[in-house]
Amino acid sequence: MEMLSREWLEEIIHLLNERIVVVNREGIIQYMDKAYCDFIHTTQDEVVGKPVQDVIENTRMHIVAKTGKEEIQDFQPINDSVMVASRFPIMIDGKLEGAVGTVMFPDPEKLRSFKNNIKQLINDLRYYRSEVEKDLKSKYTFDDLVGESPEFRKLKEFAKVVSGSDSSVLLTGESGTGKELFANAIHNSSLRDDHPFVPINCAAIPEELLESELFGYEDGAFTGAKRGGKKGLFEIAEKGTVFLDEIGDMPLSMQSKLLRALQEREIQPVGGQKIIPIDVRIIAATHRDLEKMVEEGTFRQDLYYRINVIHLEIPPLRKRKDDIPLLSNMLLKKLEKKFYRKGVHLSTEVMERFQQHSWPGNVRELENVLERAINVLDNDTIELGDVPLYIRDQKSDETSTEDSKLPSSNSESNLASLPIQPLKDTMALVEKQVIEKTLEFTHGNKLKAAKLLGIGKTSLYDKCKVYDIK
Repeated sequence: MEMLSREWLEEIIHLLNERIVVVNREGIIQYMDKAYCDFIHTTQDEVVGKPVQDVIENTRMHIVAKTGKEEIQDFQPINDSVMVASRFPIMIDGKLEGAVGTVMFPDPEKLRSFKNNIKQLINDLRYYRSEVEKDLKSKYTFDDLVGESPEFRKLKEFAKVVSGSDSSVLLTGESGTGKELFANAIHNSSLRDDHPFVPINCAAIPEELLESELFGYEDGAFTGAKRGGKKGLFEIAEKGTVFLDEIGDMPLSMQSKLLRALQEREIQPVGGQKIIPIDVRIIAATHRDLEKMVEEGTFRQDLYYRINVIHLEIPPLRKRKDDIPLLSNMLLKKLEKKFYRKGVHLSTEVMERFQQHSWPGNVRELENVLERAINVLDNDTIELGDVPLYIRDQKSDETSTEDSKLPSSNSESNLASLPIQPLKDTMALVEKQVIEKTLEFTHGNKLKAAKLLGIGKTSLYDKCKVYDIK
């Protein structure tokens, strides 16, 4: 390779943002670029051959030339300004021969601009960090859990008590009962409330991506992986709470990896070799019957016992109908803000229908019904005409109970025996009757019954729970 000429080297140094000085082992200046000379009001001819401490204020070049220890990004006052100086020993064939020093921002204006840019970057970083932290904070407290029915109040008090523990919590209950609200409230009342609350919907993340989302991945771990890798949600939640929603939908292959992470309290990113210790509390939730899934082999027994240290079962709305007025008022206040309304309330007839309805969708269904009503509302009172037809036309509990008696096994099943009611309720009655007769035929063997009905075992267990079939 052809050696660069002195003119080339001089021009390259001039173009650099850093100014340069070179000394020998005795600290005698061998070279100083023109810009450095201009800054200290001298010339190259005047400085070469002089001791560096006689030329540069507060220098340490002569010290580095003797000790051979580099000094990186040291602040050096000079000419009523402050430079960022770095000093490196020069080693030739393993022997210390001198040192080279660089300084940045000898111009006070450039230094001021640099400081302003850094300050702006720090402010931006603080802003974006605060925005991220907002998303990782739990949104609800126990005050947001509305209900005065004895069962609900007892559950709420128990949840408050266990909030201070670090033990895993399993929340069970039908969809729409408020399991995520309980998880938020428990975190907010725990000793981890200043740290992240990270909700993970196990059913919403594709199976092939679940491990990398939970545990993160290293650079190049797989095709399409983000350059530099990515932190997993467990690592993001450090010292906080991980909420594993719909854990009953987690595939078996992932359950074993989750179990290991919980047992060992450590994770290994996909494609990585390093082990990362974790300190998180686990709150899991599901609408499925995990005990039945364990019996069927679709959920790991050891994982079930690991997450089921404290069990909270959220009651469905049909078992706490006394709370419907309170819940309706709370939801209306929430919806009023969303739709810029004020003073919206329910008519007596609507409240009666609400009390009669079984609410298979629970609190979520109630909120949807109220939101639908506000969308079509002309005044401040929600009347029967503003609610969905299936609620508006239902019969009272007494009538419905009397009419919905299923034919006994000795009586003839036909359409004439079914009550006249909304199609949805009629279909439910027929389904319940068929399930009961099938279970009677199989002498209570649900596995055989599921095969005869052509449905999955888990689906049958869910339906038996909804219809209260023992």
